[in-house]
Amino acid sequence: MSRVTQLLKQGGVLEQAIDGFRFRPQQLEMAEAVSETLEDGGVLVCEAGTGTGKTFAYLIPALLSGRKVVISTGTKNLQDQLYKRDLPGIRKLAGKPLKTALLKGRANYLCLQRMDSATFDRRAASPAMASMLEEVRRWAGQTQHGDIAELSGIAEGSAVWPLVTSTIDNCLGQDCPDYDSCYLFEARRNAQEADLVVINHYLLCADFALKQEGFGELLPMADAFIIDEAHQLPEIANQFFGISFSDRQLHELTRDMRISYRQIKMKQAGLIDCADAVDKSSRDFRLLFGMDERRGAWGELLQDEKLLPALDRTQAKLGELIDALKLVEGSDKALDSCLSRAKELAGVLKRIVNQEDGDDSIRWFEITRLGYRLSQTPLQIADAFQEQMHDHAPAWIFTSATLAVGDDFSHFMRQLGLDDDSRTEKWDSPFDFQQQAMWYVPKGLVEPREREFVKRVVDAALPVIQASGGRTFLLFTSYRALNEAADLLKEQLDYPLLIQGSKPKNELLEEFREAGDAVLLGTGSFWEGVDVQGAALSVVIIDKLPFASPGDPLLQARLDALKKQGRNPFMEHQVPQAVIALKQGAGRLIRGESDTGVLMICDLRLLTKPYGKVFIDAMPPFSRSRELSDITGFIERNYESTGD
Repeated sequence: MSRVTQLLKQGGVLEQAIDGFRFRPQQLEMAEAVSETLEDGGVLVCEAGTGTGKTFAYLIPALLSGRKVVISTGTKNLQDQLYKRDLPGIRKLAGKPLKTALLKGRANYLCLQRMDSATFDRRAASPAMASMLEEVRRWAGQTQHGDIAELSGIAEGSAVWPLVTSTIDNCLGQDCPDYDSCYLFEARRNAQEADLVVINHYLLCADFALKQEGFGELLPMADAFIIDEAHQLPEIANQFFGISFSDRQLHELTRDMRISYRQIKMKQAGLIDCADAVDKSSRDFRLLFGMDERRGAWGELLQDEKLLPALDRTQAKLGELIDALKLVEGSDKALDSCLSRAKELAGVLKRIVNQEDGDDSIRWFEITRLGYRLSQTPLQIADAFQEQMHDHAPAWIFTSATLAVGDDFSHFMRQLGLDDDSRTEKWDSPFDFQQQAMWYVPKGLVEPREREFVKRVVDAALPVIQASGGRTFLLFTSYRALNEAADLLKEQLDYPLLIQGSKPKNELLEEFREAGDAVLLGTGSFWEGVDVQGAALSVVIIDKLPFASPGDPLLQARLDALKKQGRNPFMEHQVPQAVIALKQGAGRLIRGESDTGVLMICDLRLLTKPYGKVFIDAMPPFSRSRELSDITGFIERNYESTGD
């Protein structure tokens, strides 16, 4: 009997040592499959339903394999949870004295050089910012690892962090006076020496992109990579296998240049004039788009006679800044770094502006409330991703609760270029979904395209929310629908109403758990990675099938490319993507074996369109009804059984 089996079997080490741990055959089968892949090499793609315990199913084989393993998670929160909560206990039970390391992207580590120079940043002049900077400095005298997550008193999105952390652009590398004390490079050294390293997908893809460009590696060489929450990986990878130019990059460049200028008390005023001209030209370009946030294809820029000349002016002003920086080259390391950054940005912008859209790439722009980004993105990353996979490690495991459409993994595998001979496995959830949950498609709905659709959703939701005593997530596919529903519900609910955007996500979730009767309205990030166990969440209501916006230029280009190949883009791309997203949203409902609840989906296309069957077949086997009385009766029975 293998050590993996000894730990996970019925009556095994984990069941005896961990309170609440229960044997799950699916977990043991997954662990054995992971162990075989680590031993033999190759690719394993596996879906493990909610409650399988997939973290232990890959962590235990990784610890026992005797190989160097890198584990990548979807978010930094999951990364910390895996490293700080799951790993220590399992490592002890496994009896393997391995060296482990946690490695994040550079923006997660305090930069001592940036902290020292923050005094010269005009953003630090406000009392609030000065107070936070002082708190950072006090913490800097105590921290061992420099991981900004340690300083819980300052919010993750605080404006102070860009002042005291580095980017790949403004890092001085070995020229930095604090290089020997650098927390980032210490973390990377630890990762090189460790047997098991925990990273996240953004760092993985950043490493892939750097190596594709011929630059040095961020990650250690490994024998195997285990990718958890793998359904997120194709989208994240697409962000890295391309190039982009943004006003934020320009603004950070000119700001860092001004800080260096003030630090060394340089007298050459022409530098500041050039920096001001770059900032002004960039702002003028942004203002030409108006106030609406949107994404658009490059062709839209070409149709507006004002936009390209304005972009040309930004290019010209950036060129003048480069010439001014060349005049002081060698006088200061930080200014020399600014010169390198300016040249790099100018080169990227030139590539985007001058390169035509082709069969393998698309140019597009994104306008936000305060800024813009210009991008050139490959239509598919499969070939580039495969090249990096083969260069990095002989064994790869991809796992998630949502990778397959039904029993078909082809959509996920095609996006990453995984071979048809890759091993695929699927383990259903051990939960008794028939008894624990009901799936409800109300009567009286209208098609999502109808003007009164959101009102009908709210009308159908209210009796379910009332029957459940709140305790509800309403998940929307757009902010417009979310805001319309919020306005309607404010007048009709007696329960606490929590709305995405009103507070940070973690605060909203904590309030939801503590209230016990709240109704939370969310979109996007609330569809996945949110775990509310117990009675606090008993109803999940989804407004409509989560098809990606057809107006997205990148999506449209991919669909056009599939059409040119004679394929069906709707059934091969849009439907599978939406199925996986819907499974993620539905997965918020049942998080533990004692949880019960109702999943309500308000999209008639499930029942009226031929493709609706694909969604229905892919969903967990909940009991189903279209009768409100069945739903309220189910809720009441479970109220009684739990004593609520």
